Amino acid sequence: MLRSVVVLTFACLLASCVSRPTVLTRLFQPKPDSAQQALAYYYDTIDAADLPVAPAGAPLPGEDAVLTTILVGSCLDEEKPLTSEALMQIAATPADLFLMVGDNVYGDMDGRSYVNNDAALTELREAFQDLSERADFQAVRAAVPMMVAWDDHDYGANDMGMDFAFQGLAERIHERFWGLDSQDVGHWPGTYYARSFGPEGQRVQIIVLDTRFFRSALTPTDAWGQPGKERYLPAPAGSMQDMLGAVQWTWLENQLRQPADLRLIVSSVQVLPTVHGWEAWAALPDERSRLFELIDRTAAKGVVFVSGDRHTAFLYEDDSVLSDRVVELTASSLNLSFSDETSERDARQIGAGFSPENFGALTIDWQARTIDLEIRDTSGEAVRQHRVAFEALGVG
Repeated sequence: MLRSVVVLTFACLLASCVSRPTVLTRLFQPKPDSAQQALAYYYDTIDAADLPVAPAGAPLPGEDAVLTTILVGSCLDEEKPLTSEALMQIAATPADLFLMVGDNVYGDMDGRSYVNNDAALTELREAFQDLSERADFQAVRAAVPMMVAWDDHDYGANDMGMDFAFQGLAERIHERFWGLDSQDVGHWPGTYYARSFGPEGQRVQIIVLDTRFFRSALTPTDAWGQPGKERYLPAPAGSMQDMLGAVQWTWLENQLRQPADLRLIVSSVQVLPTVHGWEAWAALPDERSRLFELIDRTAAKGVVFVSGDRHTAFLYEDDSVLSDRVVELTASSLNLSFSDETSERDARQIGAGFSPENFGALTIDWQARTIDLEIRDTSGEAVRQHRVAFEALGVG
């Protein structure tokens, strides 16, 4: 009798699992070897249909499309009730592409995602859902094709890198929202990817780096808040800290060997400046040097760095780190300005930084063979501008 009851109970359990495959899977899974593995099992039970999705967007330009205007923005607080004038200007500006380069939402502002160990990243999901419902964001999605990078606040935890325990779900949320989950980037760890546009002689390559998923912890400051040491110190030489991770470094080398006339390398954090102690490539000097050495070794020409993060916009130019001149445009922020002006000045900096709300623009003149780097205010007026010739960037 007891044997019959046991058999019947087990049969009923199996029958119930037929309609609930995740239960059956968990029933026979081995004990996880790590917290990350346990989280992976948990995240496998989350239905993609339960994750937020951006409104349908304008399709990317075709592979042979000649790009002349590329807009740039970062740092958008999705909870601010007022319409972002910068976003509305972007929607109204004729452009081939809009690069949204990080802190596209603030999904960690109340700390639930990490401090309180919310493995479901509830706050981050809510932030992306709020973004999708904003009329200004919907206007941009309808008007301008977009490519995106993430930074810490849309990664899920302030200033975090590879040690963020919930990075697996954060990646799923990011890729699902932006429609990247079914593309190449959706099939490898991290959110880096690249696209090229235009025929030979007018080809622009957009390389979107992931400066979060694989990045080592940074070296804390010894003088909190002091200029140049605000949060972090440069890591000691030979520290073995990493920015991109081995696989992404190899991928980047392959991308830099692809034919292109101009290469926009998107990094959520700044590349050229070294004067401040906030997050930047300067906090990992060996990795910064490695990046420059890789660009030179692959003979990649026409390099323009694009970054965000700083809540102030800057333009930079440097003749010393590569065999050719290199420039950087930092556009920040779209609706989260912290001040009206800044006194920060880096040796590579072109003019004063611009702290009010803003966006960036890269305007390419293929006939004159120049590229203009601009910072534009919320009315669309260029308040900072720098023109550089292709020749100076090594483009023949």
